[in-house]
Amino acid sequence: MPRSPRSPLLLAGLLATAGVTHFAAPRPYDATIPRGLPGKPRTWTYASGAVELALAAGLALPKTRRTAALATAAFFVGVFPANVKMAADWRDRPAPLKAAALGRLPLQLPLVLWARSIAKKGEGQA
Repeated sequence: MPRSPRSPLLLAGLLATAGVTHFAAPRPYDATIPRGLPGKPRTWTYASGAVELALAAGLALPKTRRTAALATAAFFVGVFPANVKMAADWRDRPAPLKAAALGRLPLQLPLVLWARSIAKKGEGQA
């Protein structure tokens, strides 16, 4: 896990970038929404993008950092089913795409641990 004082801002940047792409290019995200969820995939895509942007803002502000970091860890756990669906759906794609989809699965754990490490440090980080 990154231990730099900039660590919360780096994670905030990652979330902000992902959040913006949910709005700028929603189609790939729509395809990862598990079919069992109610409503339209686009609604879930936009909602998850909005959550990512809110989490990014919370991580960027020292007063909300600890709470936002805990919520970020929970969010990363919550979106894991979409990553599993993507990996399953992409099993017949060309090797680089399949590798990218499969590579997302183990990436969730370090992201969760990164968010938790920020939460443990709390407000004091800049």
